Amino acid sequence: MDDFSRPHPVQQRGSKLARKLFEGLGWRVAFDGLPARQGVLIVYPHTSNWDFFVLILAKWAVGLPLKFWGKHSLFALPVLGTWLRLLGGVPVDRSAPHGAVGDMVRTIGEHRESNTYFWLALTPEGTRKWTSGWRSGFYQVAVGAGVPLGTCCVNFSEKTVVVSRFYKLSGDVQTDMQRVAQAFDGAVGKHAAQAAPIHIIEK
Repeated sequence: MDDFSRPHPVQQRGSKLARKLFEGLGWRVAFDGLPARQGVLIVYPHTSNWDFFVLILAKWAVGLPLKFWGKHSLFALPVLGTWLRLLGGVPVDRSAPHGAVGDMVRTIGEHRESNTYFWLALTPEGTRKWTSGWRSGFYQVAVGAGVPLGTCCVNFSEKTVVVSRFYKLSGDVQTDMQRVAQAFDGAVGKHAAQAAPIHIIEK
């Protein structure tokens, strides 16, 4: 169970066309709203380039506006950069991750003060290849901004995308991560062996 009562108050209207296309491909998306107008959504597992296309279609199907971090070099390409920004992309220089975290905490804080919508979606693994754990950026942003952490489980074995659990992080990383891991129980990525263990890498 998550930390927020239902029905979730922030509802979205998706695209019937995108939903039919998604279902026509054999996929199903489960989403029943958001608990707040600002938050962080983590997507797991991330093991393939196919994840992006599955998630974009799921996003359109449920009408979920999201921002996401991307390599700053990609945004320098004229056509691709424009397209990524239209999708909600935010360029990030990975050589300065702490600056990106601080900037995002301030941005979300500004949206909280004005009560305007802003959700950031992140893949905590940070790469499609196997790694020994998760990067801590998502956790630092959610705790620093004082916003809910949501989970988006991408399961290729069942062809489902499930956005259903939201947590109030305590600041106790080990306890929080044990709870978050429950939301991804049984999730299978496109390349299952490349999914990272669910714990934050200490640096």
